[in-house]
Amino acid sequence: MAYHVPLVSSSSLQNFAEIADLLRSGARLEVTGAEHRRVVERGLSKSAPLHRNKNSVADALLIELYHSQLAAVTDDSDLLGFATCNFEDFSEPNGDRRRPHSDLAPLFNPAASRYIYDVDGLENALADWFGADFHEIADEADTLHEEPRTLVEILGAEKEYFDKIWYVRSSILDEKIERGESKPIGRDLEDQRNAARGAIEDRYGRENLGPWDDWTWGFVHGKLSALRWVLGSEWDFLDT
Repeated sequence: MAYHVPLVSSSSLQNFAEIADLLRSGARLEVTGAEHRRVVERGLSKSAPLHRNKNSVADALLIELYHSQLAAVTDDSDLLGFATCNFEDFSEPNGDRRRPHSDLAPLFNPAASRYIYDVDGLENALADWFGADFHEIADEADTLHEEPRTLVEILGAEKEYFDKIWYVRSSILDEKIERGESKPIGRDLEDQRNAARGAIEDRYGRENLGPWDDWTWGFVHGKLSALRWVLGSEWDFLDT
């Protein structure tokens, strides 16, 4: 869980950011005296959502704002929807939550105004209004949100490219020693090096350990640098 929680938190923040963008780009509705008056009337008559023994004034303002938006519609082709998961205040009591409370029913009709309950209801409504386009956009949105790697996966990949780069570098050092460009290493270090090489060959397969051309060699280093940056190191830290 300690490895997963940071990534889950980051994903949640991304979701909140996208929701905030939607809210900022939407039309802001301002409450007027007309909505306040109708809320008071609902309270006096104990009409939904003020029919329960609780303070639901904010919910009443929401439904009255929706009422005002309906009254302002001038195009018969416009279709409005009131979406909520608050079935206790807005839905049919002790009945089908997908249906509005009888006090609110006059605000809804299939042709111009739709009562939408919960996420499934919203998805169905959007699919009805936008048809195949909605599903296409939804599918595209899903493909853009890839599951982040876990810390265990990142550490494993960093270890893999560390091993591969070290393996090739140790081979390059051997060549330099043979050409007299570097001093020979001691027997103990040589034994340790050979044992480490054998373990790496067993782990990844000799065919996956170079040598590589200059482009691939640089590409492998880039992977190690990126993985280490994610883990907290500075860019271009490539020590092995």
